[in-house]
Amino acid sequence: MNINFFGIFATPYSLNRFISKFMDTNNEIRLRLRFYKEVNQDIDSLRQKFIQFTTTNSPDFILKIKEYHIWINIKGPKKAYWSPHLHIEMESKGDNQTHIRGLFGPDPDLWTFFMFLHFMIAGTFIIFCGIAYSHYVLKASRTSDFVVMSLMVFAWFLLYIIAKQIRSNGEKQMNDIEKVFLEIIESPI
Repeated sequence: MNINFFGIFATPYSLNRFISKFMDTNNEIRLRLRFYKEVNQDIDSLRQKFIQFTTTNSPDFILKIKEYHIWINIKGPKKAYWSPHLHIEMESKGDNQTHIRGLFGPDPDLWTFFMFLHFMIAGTFIIFCGIAYSHYVLKASRTSDFVVMSLMVFAWFLLYIIAKQIRSNGEKQMNDIEKVFLEIIESPI
């Protein structure tokens, strides 16, 4: 009997098959929303549609294209610190089949800042776990250590709540980016 645990963990998010044409952002635990789409078009002609859109000089969106990876960002006066971006990865599945993986996420600078805060909170929690253990061995008071560890758990939940609020602020722009993405795909060459 051969069980591939890594294959189980590598499978795509299983609930995506139940999502119809739109994404329900309120029922997602994840902060970075994903979607998958099969398109009956050649990968190069699909890429050409995105290149053609970059020549239109849209006042609200900017596209960055590197091979078969495309990033759609908000630009101009509509861009805020909570503005999302869309990363699209295209993969050829035959002559006229293209598999698209999309990932909505926050601004990379904001994402990096949040990851830095998460590492700082986790590091502080681990350090105070070690200090609490040494106080336990020395039979000293561990109250302040548990207070700091509790504050770190509270701060971690607070970061999650803030991230959910940032995502809900960018929901309208996320829908606008999705509309542009679908318009580009459905446009004639």
